[in-house]
Amino acid sequence: MCIGFLLLFALLFNGKLHSQNVTEELTFDEVILLARQQSPDAIMAKHRFRANYWQYRTYKADYLPNLSLGATFPEYSRAIKKYQNADGTYTYVEDNVNYSTLNLNLRQNVGFTGGQIFASSNLVRTDELNGGSFSYLSTPLSIGYSQPVLFYNEYRWQKKIEPLKYEEAKKNYISSLEEVSLKAVNYFFDLALAQQNIQVAKINYSNADTLYKIAKGRYNIGTIAENELMQMELSLLNAGSSLNSAMVDLEVKKFQLRSFLGFNEKVDLALIIPKEIPELTIDVDQAMGIATENNPDIISFERQLIEARRDVAKARSERGLQADLFASIGYTQQSGDLSTVYVNPQDQQRVTLGLQIPILDWGLSKGKYRMAQSSQEVIKTTVDQARTDFTQSVFLNVMQFNLQDDQLKIAAKSDTIAQRRYDLTKQRFLIGKVDVLDLNVALSEKDVAKINYISALRRYWADFYTIRRITLFDFVNNQSLEADFKELLK
Repeated sequence: MCIGFLLLFALLFNGKLHSQNVTEELTFDEVILLARQQSPDAIMAKHRFRANYWQYRTYKADYLPNLSLGATFPEYSRAIKKYQNADGTYTYVEDNVNYSTLNLNLRQNVGFTGGQIFASSNLVRTDELNGGSFSYLSTPLSIGYSQPVLFYNEYRWQKKIEPLKYEEAKKNYISSLEEVSLKAVNYFFDLALAQQNIQVAKINYSNADTLYKIAKGRYNIGTIAENELMQMELSLLNAGSSLNSAMVDLEVKKFQLRSFLGFNEKVDLALIIPKEIPELTIDVDQAMGIATENNPDIISFERQLIEARRDVAKARSERGLQADLFASIGYTQQSGDLSTVYVNPQDQQRVTLGLQIPILDWGLSKGKYRMAQSSQEVIKTTVDQARTDFTQSVFLNVMQFNLQDDQLKIAAKSDTIAQRRYDLTKQRFLIGKVDVLDLNVALSEKDVAKINYISALRRYWADFYTIRRITLFDFVNNQSLEADFKELLK
């Protein structure tokens, strides 16, 4: 009596809750599409790609001319300064001055050499505030070049690494969408199993209630023993408990899928389980070749090896002689009148060669170099192992997928047989040909077969999207997976 009351309350509460919601009936393909379009995971994947895109754009911009305008208004200074006279004595005078500066700079990095070429033009006005005088200093044009001499070239390494990172980012985005699809498969079939479980639980409870009433009538006329009646009553109680648990599990699974798809709590979900699967067998060698060409991990392996070589080269360059060259030529002029400050400018040149030679660093630079070498060897070993694991993963996933078609057919056939067997056993029980134990066995086998069929569907589609994620290839339409990256940047 108590179980019946609780079930009635749960059903009424569940119905009241759902009457306030909008029910979305979704197919498997619709869930996959919604997940790829609006799920939080898909949105985060889009923004990760955008961040990588702008990082790549920043790298490209470093190789383009950079023009800037700078100004300082004012640069005021008032202090007592020391000046040396011609006779060697010193005089302390008050310096009360203001500087105003305007400059135009053009810079261009040179990737081939690792240096930088620049051109600039500037004008400085100096106001002596104590005397009321002022003057101008102009540099109409100055052209120069700076270069670390014959050693580590950061630009050369960037040119190797940054395009790989951007290509890796594009493939990672496509791979992320396939990961979203794989998550959608799992959430879809979590809810599909919960839907199936509650259908089974409702049918089982209804059957248990009917069979208990029949058994009660038989017990009253003495055709079955009390222990059989108690067995039927226990089956009814267990069916009621299973129904309550199934209701709770259904709401949990709805919440999880709803949250994953970005729906609010007012949307109630009902799923349509897919009945058809593509007729597909994947060639292992073909999948291996496609995965090697498309998978972002392959690009990542190459990038890691190049970065390791870069780190070794940088550490090696810091061990010995380091030199920096700076050279510039241009024109300059000074005047007390702005109109003449650009008249007859004078030549100016500047050349600087800076040297730094380590004499005693207690093995610091050598230690950094050895650490970089060891790190390179670790990365080589890690990449070699990762490549082996990757090859094995592709092989195993393809082999496992190719078995799923037969497994699904077996599960579907088992479901049909188990359902038919239960129907026959139930009819025979009603006419007294089998006992309660045989009926319960048939019921259990029926429930297990239905769950196994949906689980087989889940494994098929999970393996299907796992292979898509690994290979970034659509084997149904026989084409590589692509994305509209221009649309992503809008």
